[in-house]
Amino acid sequence: MKGSTGTSNLLGMTLAQLQELCAAEGFPRFTAKQICDWLYKKRVDSIDAMTNLSLAQRARLNEVAHIGRETPVRCQVSKDGTKKYLFPVFDGHFIEAVYIPEDDRATLCVSCQVGCKMGCRFCVTGQQGFHGSLSAGDILNQLFSIPEFETLTNVVFMGMGEPMDNLDTVLAATEIMTATWGLGWSPKRITVSTVGIIPGLKRFLDESQCHLAVSLHNPVPQERLQMMPVQKAYPLNEVLKLLRQYDWSGQRRLSFEYTMFRGLNDDQAHAAQLVEALKGLDCRVNLIRFHESEEAPYKTSMPSTIAAFQSYLNRSGVICTLRASRGQDIDAACGLLAGKE
Repeated sequence: MKGSTGTSNLLGMTLAQLQELCAAEGFPRFTAKQICDWLYKKRVDSIDAMTNLSLAQRARLNEVAHIGRETPVRCQVSKDGTKKYLFPVFDGHFIEAVYIPEDDRATLCVSCQVGCKMGCRFCVTGQQGFHGSLSAGDILNQLFSIPEFETLTNVVFMGMGEPMDNLDTVLAATEIMTATWGLGWSPKRITVSTVGIIPGLKRFLDESQCHLAVSLHNPVPQERLQMMPVQKAYPLNEVLKLLRQYDWSGQRRLSFEYTMFRGLNDDQAHAAQLVEALKGLDCRVNLIRFHESEEAPYKTSMPSTIAAFQSYLNRSGVICTLRASRGQDIDAACGLLAGKE
């Protein structure tokens, strides 16, 4: 984690990493906990504000580190109240985060990479290619540098990038968000998504208690492969086999994302195969209206078709909800984030 001047970014460091930094600088071990308090509980934006550190410690920290906060360079506001923030990251690249206010909650959709390697045919982010992974500080900065931080009730890793392709960093960020020395949030406030990269998924399930959302989108293997190249390396049936090895009856929730494409995956036959594929799993399905774009050759399912699909799943014992489309007028809806700048 290096800042623009070659110094370390403190934001995004875990307690263990800060202990290593303090040991290297000859500071007392407890100084790391003090820095954590300033970074994650008081959320200061300067080292000089860490007033229970000695003047000498602050002077030395200013030489070797900085906080690492970056304010967004642009905020677009949707007619529905959704806000899309554009953040600068490394090498002149940008990423986007989306703030979604609702009656009793406020969700921030964060990015973990610039672009994405997965190449899903329907996703604008996937069509822009891959330009690098974010640091834990880059991820946390999306929370800490928006004026709505205090209102946040949930964070979802559903922005740009594939979390299981940047797992060490995602786990570090979620550790900071949930640890008592960090933000102290419940893991139930965080949902991490994946297209199903099995090695990373297994690690995530073993090392985290955050909710999981799997991008499914089609239960028919060959059809899913045409839409999602990851199906070749990590077939859906193998992903589901892994998921069945874990207990989903407790607090951790399992959900499947299913985008509705007209004439491709939205008929009763697909609904029946989806029910069969998920049999025995304690889970829910989130239906998503496809948001049409010039980059993808697909059309949105008709409202009546979506309603029939949802009704079939619910009648078959699979909890199924339709996700509200938010921020579509500012390209902030699912699959539209591209960091264009």
